[in-house]
Amino acid sequence: MNEELVDAPAQEAGAASPKPPGQRRRRRRRGRGGSGGQQAQAEGADRPEKAEAKKQGGAPRKSSGTKAAADKTEGSEQKSSSARRRRRRRSGGGSKPGGASGDGKSDEPKGQKAKADEPKDGKAKADRPKRSGGKKPAAEKDAGKGDGKADQSEQKSSRSRSRRRRRGAGGTGEERPATKRAEKPAAATATRTRSRKKAGGRRRPQPVRVERRTDKLMLITEHGDRDQIAVIEERDLMEHYVTRKGSGSMVGNIYLGKVQNVLPGMEAAFVDIGRGRNAVLYAGEVSYDEDVEGEERRIEQALKPGQNVVVQVTKDPMGGKGARLTGQASLPGRYLVLVPDGGASGISRRLPDKERARLREIIKKVRPKKAGVIVRTAAEGASAEDLEADLERLKKSWESIRRKSKRGRAPRPLYEEPELTLRVVRDVFSPTEFEKIVTDSKPIYDKILAYLEDISPELVDRLELHAGKLSAFEEYHVTEQIHKALERKVWLASGGYLIIDRSEAMTIIDVNTGKHVGKSNLEETVTQTNIEAAKEIARQLRLRDIGGIIVIDFIDMLLERNQSLVINTLKEELAHDRTRSQVFDITPLGLLEMTRKRVSAGLVEAFSETCPTCEGRGILLTHEI
Repeated sequence: MNEELVDAPAQEAGAASPKPPGQRRRRRRRGRGGSGGQQAQAEGADRPEKAEAKKQGGAPRKSSGTKAAADKTEGSEQKSSSARRRRRRRSGGGSKPGGASGDGKSDEPKGQKAKADEPKDGKAKADRPKRSGGKKPAAEKDAGKGDGKADQSEQKSSRSRSRRRRRGAGGTGEERPATKRAEKPAAATATRTRSRKKAGGRRRPQPVRVERRTDKLMLITEHGDRDQIAVIEERDLMEHYVTRKGSGSMVGNIYLGKVQNVLPGMEAAFVDIGRGRNAVLYAGEVSYDEDVEGEERRIEQALKPGQNVVVQVTKDPMGGKGARLTGQASLPGRYLVLVPDGGASGISRRLPDKERARLREIIKKVRPKKAGVIVRTAAEGASAEDLEADLERLKKSWESIRRKSKRGRAPRPLYEEPELTLRVVRDVFSPTEFEKIVTDSKPIYDKILAYLEDISPELVDRLELHAGKLSAFEEYHVTEQIHKALERKVWLASGGYLIIDRSEAMTIIDVNTGKHVGKSNLEETVTQTNIEAAKEIARQLRLRDIGGIIVIDFIDMLLERNQSLVINTLKEELAHDRTRSQVFDITPLGLLEMTRKRVSAGLVEAFSETCPTCEGRGILLTHEI
């Protein structure tokens, strides 16, 4: 049976003797391996010739019409999907159908296919069907009529399977067997993921663009030993600053300190700045000199116990922790911030793009060499002369600090920030966002007036002295909003409420529906409550000046788009906050994690004292052990 199947083409071509069995097996093996595309054509031609020979009881006919029909049938059999599946199963799926590799070239050496498939009597050229051009013989047309529909259906099914395989392979267009994909180790995928992340790096989050408000109001009052400043937006209290006389903030002050101890294991040094508890200076905040060599600079190489060092306070002491220091000092002005030792330069992201481009061109001309300059939000609309004058004041202040640091004993202050009132007016008050400043204290009014006449004379007309029976805070309903901000529970307009608890490590905020029952369904009710809570949480964080790690327990939502809506709402509201914050996604437990920079004590600490009985625990132990 096998001899007849292989010898039929040879008899048709006029071969003198049959091929040896070993050579026939090698030819079939090459065809099954997917590398000999012509072998499949030979096998396809054998089957119709064999059937014709059985019908006639002898050798196959040699007429040209029969040859053309056999060639046509050979092409249809070659396209058969079942044959391709058998070849792939036998060869392990290593090549594409028809024995062609991915680049359209055969895996066999040159000339091998011709030797294996072409007859030796020189009649192959005459019997080979033409690929294009010319008219087909009538016999070939008649033979191809019956197979046209079958060829079309086979081609459609083959294309459908190819598309499914491509989709399964990730859309790369490669026909990969399922066994190959399953054999890939998980470690390889993890390695590629890590290398891709390392090559691309972490993407910097894009800032959220929000519409700037231009109807803000700043209220300043003096009550007893406290000076209070409130920022009002649409009659809602958004920010509150308070200070007591004699206990101002140390943030921004520059000191000539003395190193007390250097801890290489902690990568930190403790510095005495003359303000009670020693302050801490971490290795990342040290200003290293050029004398310190080596790729990995160590803090013990730059600082020694007893050494004098110029440092600036970046965070007030809180609880049992000392003040936080940096060796890279900066001087803030009305429009600019000068970084004398170089470092970063930039422009506030809160400014419009057109204004940023204008300010960038001005800074290129006035920026000093080997120094960094940061443009503040208050510089919007300022002229080049105003920016240059502000920069000159900062440069003179820095020269004075350098001269003081070279004489005298440590520890002692070299530069102190102005009091809270002038500092807030300098850093927060912007003519494009605020309508006016209102104060009910004549001394504070005279102080601010003198500052504005020296720095920004065009803003003097926006300063107003409040006169009336009620104080400025009571007139604008600020006092009652402060009382609500000191409570643990915050009610929402819909009937829901927030519970805000603070611990040593983090602040926890719980969202509850409360009296809000909704109208349509539970998912809608929960989503509306969470959106309202997100807006109020952003306001409470600014008002109470809560910093550090913050965990928010929103009410569980089933739909991911509702979760995204709540997260985006929170980010948009936090974009109005001057303090830097970062919001993460909602965890599988329904918790949202975020961080907010902590600079000083918050609102609750300013108006409260730790209970001497329970020491802040909020409970009394009544039983005996």
